[in-house]
Amino acid sequence: MPHYIGVIIDDRRMEKIKGTPLEREIKDMFGGALKMIAVPVPEDKSKEILKAFDKARIDSRGYIEDIPIALRRAVFEEMVKNKSLNIIDKVLARLPEIQEAAKKEDEFIPPPEVE
Repeated sequence: MPHYIGVIIDDRRMEKIKGTPLEREIKDMFGGALKMIAVPVPEDKSKEILKAFDKARIDSRGYIEDIPIALRRAVFEEMVKNKSLNIIDKVLARLPEIQEAAKKEDEFIPPPEVE
């Protein structure tokens, strides 16, 4: 059974995916107050993520939660670059770099990127 990583879509992120097939994947949450894309993660890849990040867990909805911001950013970056949700292998290829960035999150949470 696949699991999912939920990626919140704000206005800045919406601009990056507008006009791509990803736009059709957006789901409303909380009555439309938030927008999200659910990225499917095969079960074997879910186990790899859970092993890489000790705080990560799978919630009752099947979503992988309590993952580092660095991992969520990498998921979004690969989505935009590939214009697809089939990107988990590409994200996991970047795992050493993501884990290094995640270590810093224990000291402080990085602010959102503002352009």
